[in-house]
Amino acid sequence: MILLVLGVVGVTYYAVVLTNYGPALSQGGFDSFTALTILLLFHFLLAMLLWSYFSVVFTDPGSVPPNWRPSTDEERGESDPLNSLEFDNSNPRVRFCRKCNQPKPPRCHHCSVCGRCVLKMDHHCVWVVNCVGALNYKYFLLFLFYTFLETTLVTLVLMPHFIAFFSDEEIPGTPGTLATTFLAFVLNLAFALSVMGFLIMHISLVAGNTTTIEAYEKKTSGKWRYDLGRKKNFEQVFGMDKRYCFIPGYTEEDLRRMPELQGLEYPSKPDFDSQ
Repeated sequence: MILLVLGVVGVTYYAVVLTNYGPALSQGGFDSFTALTILLLFHFLLAMLLWSYFSVVFTDPGSVPPNWRPSTDEERGESDPLNSLEFDNSNPRVRFCRKCNQPKPPRCHHCSVCGRCVLKMDHHCVWVVNCVGALNYKYFLLFLFYTFLETTLVTLVLMPHFIAFFSDEEIPGTPGTLATTFLAFVLNLAFALSVMGFLIMHISLVAGNTTTIEAYEKKTSGKWRYDLGRKKNFEQVFGMDKRYCFIPGYTEEDLRRMPELQGLEYPSKPDFDSQ
């Protein structure tokens, strides 16, 4: 799947840079300025896309530390409507994974593909060949965001060339370059539309401080203990430093003062248990 992603990037790069807008730089005038603007934006979004993508691929989503045990007030069975069958018989307040034979931190789920428990698991993504969890969820969201921007840009800049295929005008270029342009337009249009749907879905999940798994499991419950309001919900994913919101990384200060970024403990509504 990684090679497939790189293949789509390669076809797109060939169509946009080498075939259509790279040669336009030597034409001079407004055409050169337009081509330069498009190429600068294209390369910036491509760099951010690849940076975010490989951050998701190579970042461990988070696993349960050896000999981990919950703190005193963590994992109250009566307060968490999810996973009611996962609690330890000897301690009904502690969730327990019978496959890994170990306690499970809050919001942790077992991935059948990876064969281990993943902290704040969202889903196992075949496109990144990795689980999406606590430690790489932000990078996954940024990957979707920059992919949507890049594919939308490519769709718009290649649209005139695509429309030209259905006109009576003579189109410059070899059959190979024309076919590559046609293929790049179709692929990027398809990805832009599909990624837009995933991006909207995950933004709504972050706004409610839920994961894909949790959103499915809590359909029968109207209350959610981890929903602290949109601002705090987004901070739990992107950090508090606004300069790093669109960068696949966190500041040392955020990692130090926000334990939820480590995936083992999460603040909840202070009045939740009294509701």
